[in-house]
Amino acid sequence: MWRATIKSLLARKLRLGLTALAVVLGVGFMAGTYVLTDTMNKAFDDVFAVANSGTDVVVRAESSFEPGPGGGPGGGGAAERNPVPEHLLPLVQATDGVRSVDGEVTGFAQLVDPATNETIGTVGPPNIGTSWSPGSTPLTVREGEPPTAGSDVAIDAATAEGYGLEVGREIQILFTGPPRTFTISGIIGFGDADNLAGATLAVFELQTAQEVLDRVGEYDSLQVVAEEGVSPIELRNRVALRLPEGFEAVTGATAAAQDAEELQEALGFFQTALLVFAFVALFVGAFIIFNTFSIIVAQRTRELALLRALGASGRQVMVSVLLEAAVIGVVASAIGVGAGVLIAIGLQAMLEAFGIDLPSTSTQLLPRTVIASIAVGSLITLVSAVVPARRASRVAPIQALRDGMPAGGATLRWRVITGVAITAAGVAALLFGLFGGASNAAALVGLGAAITFIGAAALAPLVARPLAGAIGWPLPVLGLPGKLGRENAMRNPRRTAATAAALMIGLGLVSFVAVFGASLRSSASVALDETLKADFILSTGTFTPFSAQVARDLERAPDLAAVSPFRQGQIRVDDKLDFAAGIDPATWGQVATVDMVAGELGSVGGDEILVYRPVAESNGWSVDETIPVEFARTGVTELRVAGIFGDNRLLGNYAVSIETYEANFREQLDIIVFVKANDGVPIGQAREAVESAVAQFPNIEVNDQAEFKEQQAAFIDQLLALVSALLGLAILIALFGIVNTLSLSIFERTRELGLLRAVGMTRRQVRSMIRWESVIIAVLGAVLGVVIGVLFGWAMQQALVDTGVTRLAIPPVQLAIYVAIAGVAGVLAAITPARRAARLNVLEAIAYE
Repeated sequence: MWRATIKSLLARKLRLGLTALAVVLGVGFMAGTYVLTDTMNKAFDDVFAVANSGTDVVVRAESSFEPGPGGGPGGGGAAERNPVPEHLLPLVQATDGVRSVDGEVTGFAQLVDPATNETIGTVGPPNIGTSWSPGSTPLTVREGEPPTAGSDVAIDAATAEGYGLEVGREIQILFTGPPRTFTISGIIGFGDADNLAGATLAVFELQTAQEVLDRVGEYDSLQVVAEEGVSPIELRNRVALRLPEGFEAVTGATAAAQDAEELQEALGFFQTALLVFAFVALFVGAFIIFNTFSIIVAQRTRELALLRALGASGRQVMVSVLLEAAVIGVVASAIGVGAGVLIAIGLQAMLEAFGIDLPSTSTQLLPRTVIASIAVGSLITLVSAVVPARRASRVAPIQALRDGMPAGGATLRWRVITGVAITAAGVAALLFGLFGGASNAAALVGLGAAITFIGAAALAPLVARPLAGAIGWPLPVLGLPGKLGRENAMRNPRRTAATAAALMIGLGLVSFVAVFGASLRSSASVALDETLKADFILSTGTFTPFSAQVARDLERAPDLAAVSPFRQGQIRVDDKLDFAAGIDPATWGQVATVDMVAGELGSVGGDEILVYRPVAESNGWSVDETIPVEFARTGVTELRVAGIFGDNRLLGNYAVSIETYEANFREQLDIIVFVKANDGVPIGQAREAVESAVAQFPNIEVNDQAEFKEQQAAFIDQLLALVSALLGLAILIALFGIVNTLSLSIFERTRELGLLRAVGMTRRQVRSMIRWESVIIAVLGAVLGVVIGVLFGWAMQQALVDTGVTRLAIPPVQLAIYVAIAGVAGVLAAITPARRAARLNVLEAIAYE
């Protein structure tokens, strides 16, 4: 049986090669995700190892908790520690075993390209300003000199090379306060690297750094170097004994590992997101594998029956088919691992095209990647072949005496029962994940969606025949090839539905993204119409934070009635991470409509908080009640509930005053500034005043409400375009599935095609017939996918009503374009099968069994 299995594989190289391709692409995406994220993690490990290579002990403030991904301007563990006062430096310096101590400050500093007056760096790695520490710095001067005067700055070599910056050139730099102009004194490297994992780097002498980074009289940390013969651990213990409460000493190696781990955890969502897309690709591939083996088993009915007649048991036949699947799975998965390296490069290039710049180093292909990818790919291939293998084991020996014919499948009645049960289970899991408040909601939604797709694929044959007939209804007018193509698609609804199922999944997800994106855009537009009263909105376009000096400068403009900044940082309430908006209660009511259910907005002061009504109701909170709110920098703070609001589309779940925000978050950067003009001031005049005030900040965009809507829509569109591009691989695999099935159907219909040719059908007509059949299958999959995508989009919109997604919007033109593109793709997918069908030798085809 083993020899028979190998011979069967070698005899069907083309058929199974197309199946293997689906596995290669799916596993390649998975391996590529691991390669890309492992390479990023290695880059961070290297960077922080170099950063602390000259430091034996780091002294810093303790942090209450480490904010998670998307922690806002105040997020990030290092950024949310209290400063170290200057008086601790001589205390540490006096510790036995200390050779030197350098104070270090780090903060926001964004370079402005002198040639274009545009900011350098937007999305991705941060814009870092730091101090020059001669005794412990990992920075190396490549050209020029380190900064020694207040007007000096040294910049990283990567930025200098990328923007043509040279020593002696002046450059403007943006800070949390006013921007300043410096002279480039030197070009620096970060050890052997040209920059800090892709971040821009501006280095100042210490006093200047303290001034521009808002650290006068304090440091972010102390970098301690041990005397010869004193170990880092020993020195850490000595220093720790001298520190007051609230401060800690850790070894340089520990600080490096913690910093790297912190960033890697923050980027963990990125790896998870890419693995979800890899799972989708593998999920689509599983349908193709199942379909391929089902057709092959049906075509091999006579061969399998002969094996049974010669003494092979049903178990042996089943094992033979599973062995074929296992061999394909292992070989294809191994090739997929190799393809993963190329896919990782492609993913990074695609992300860069969308403005997401990721750090990189030498490509990392870890044993875990190889083992996990091969194991998952092989397992999915094997599981996908189980049902066809069971069918093969049931082939009776008597069928060896008959003409080859497809083995019978499950009756339609049992398929309906099974399909309904599976679909119901999937919908239940989906709805519970969306509306049930489960802790693992995202996993339940994903599982429910996958099960729903399986159920829909099981039920698809019920509608495949009538839908194929409706889609192909005009084709008989085009002649005999169109008529036969339509009838071929209708004749075997199981095969047609199975072929269309893979494309149904891919286009179902893309359609869901389109519907959800349209709902987001519509909801955002409605939210702005209903809640926003500002005449102008200031942001960076990418919603990265910017200097609070912008709002301070605008407040002095006489033509403006209200200038209201918006900040956001991460907090923890009842052990759950959430966000707190920082607003000015005195001006917020002038730029936005706030539905206050209880309390007064304008009276909110320090140590007070506003809470969204459903959150307050679920926790049983009322006005004047004190609740514990934990900040990473200051720990647990008791805040009085000053008000409860009923609309969270702008504020989120919690809001505090700027005064409270400044007391509990270190980085004081705005995300948006809302501006209201004085009554009677022409809007054009007010705009000139705003643009004049922000002219020195080239990263700021000034938009009116209509322009801000367009900006938000463009931002949503860019994000959804990235998601759709990542889903494109699943659609590509689905199209390979159509090619595969059509190619296999050519083998199945060899005699039929030979007879058609014998009675006068031309090769051109044969090619046309196959193309029309492919178009019908592709459009059928697209139509089913669009329907499911719309239903998923509706369910997601309903689940997010409380978070501001209040409107369901279905983009009919966009969905129609998807269906049309599917039809074109069907034509392309049919090229190879159609050519093969047209080239069949008539006499050999008639004699084929």
